[in-house]
Amino acid sequence: MSLDAHYFADLYAHNEDPWAFRTRWYERRKRDLLLACLPRQQYQRVFEPACANGEQSAVLAERCAELLCQDLDPTAVRLARQRLAELPQASVSQGRLPGDWPGGQFDLIVLSEVGYYLDPTDWLQVIEQSVASLTPDGAILACHWRHPIEGCPQDGRAVHRLLARHLPLYPLLRHEEADFLLEYWSCQPSVVDLQETCP
Repeated sequence: MSLDAHYFADLYAHNEDPWAFRTRWYERRKRDLLLACLPRQQYQRVFEPACANGEQSAVLAERCAELLCQDLDPTAVRLARQRLAELPQASVSQGRLPGDWPGGQFDLIVLSEVGYYLDPTDWLQVIEQSVASLTPDGAILACHWRHPIEGCPQDGRAVHRLLARHLPLYPLLRHEEADFLLEYWSCQPSVVDLQETCP
């Protein structure tokens, strides 16, 4: 069974940054790596579910024309809206995966630190929805902690095994460390950005 809203409400009841996204070097470095792994300089429309307090969203917003963020927890939504208030291309909505999947198409979907909170059935639905929502040159970037998390129905390894098994996309990038795994899949076999702007 996927984790319910109370799990996250309890975390935010005691701390507005329960995973220390704002302060830990590990998290800042991981965000930098995530951005560096994006092969295109600019994306048009990006979806980031499970955006938490918006720290990663703020850096993603610099690389896209439109960013749609979503989180299950109302405190996280409030914090993310505050964090992104000066970034008009970014919006934040409250929603639960997989049921509240947004409409329209995206050229990038960022599934970061979210898969292990969902049971395999719900995670497979998220994978299917992601693929169905991609533009013809779209991509999925996934990044997850590799170790088991108490109370979660999956770990990061299981999450990425299901992605690898069920994504009908080209695996273009894999960065693996002792603590996390970052992978990028694309609808196209090559994503050299020929439209990049010169300084």
